[in-house]
Amino acid sequence: MRAAPTGLLPSRSEWFDLGARSAAITHGHPSGYLSAGALAVMVASLLDGATMMEAVESALAAARGWRGHEECVSAVEAAVRLATTGIPTAERVELLGGGWVGEEALAIAVYCALAAEGFEDGVLVAVNHGGDSDSTAAIAGNLLGAALGVDMVPDRWLSQLELRDLMTSVADDVAAHRALVWPTPPIDDWDRYPGW
Repeated sequence: MRAAPTGLLPSRSEWFDLGARSAAITHGHPSGYLSAGALAVMVASLLDGATMMEAVESALAAARGWRGHEECVSAVEAAVRLATTGIPTAERVELLGGGWVGEEALAIAVYCALAAEGFEDGVLVAVNHGGDSDSTAAIAGNLLGAALGVDMVPDRWLSQLELRDLMTSVADDVAAHRALVWPTPPIDDWDRYPGW
């Protein structure tokens, strides 16, 4: 889940590597950290205008360049196949596993994002199964949010969001400066980011 923001960085060459490294801190198995790298590539690709399937294909291509990628790639490929079988359901989600490990969580999120009719539908399917549903819903929400934008998130969800104004401000700053050279985007109000 925490790897999604690495897809906000402007450097295409760093998306997968930084996503993987952010997960490798706590997930030493390749399927744990490679799934995070794949998520970062998907988020970045979607923000650059790719379709969900194009984003998945980009992530799979990037993952195949890493040793130990087979389990992660296989799980995502299973999700792509499952997404073609009709309306997404919790029962179908569980065909991909419980989401307790990285490759399963990513596969479930990819399935929900590909098969869903919209943001709410995809997140609800991702959260309503018997596994690690908070993780799978967060990942699906990252993918669908990057693809569809905040306007597709139901207002009744956003109105209850803690620290919404702060998150909106940070998101606006990142979006405004994403195309510029990182890590020194020309943010007008540096007091908001004292660590720079």
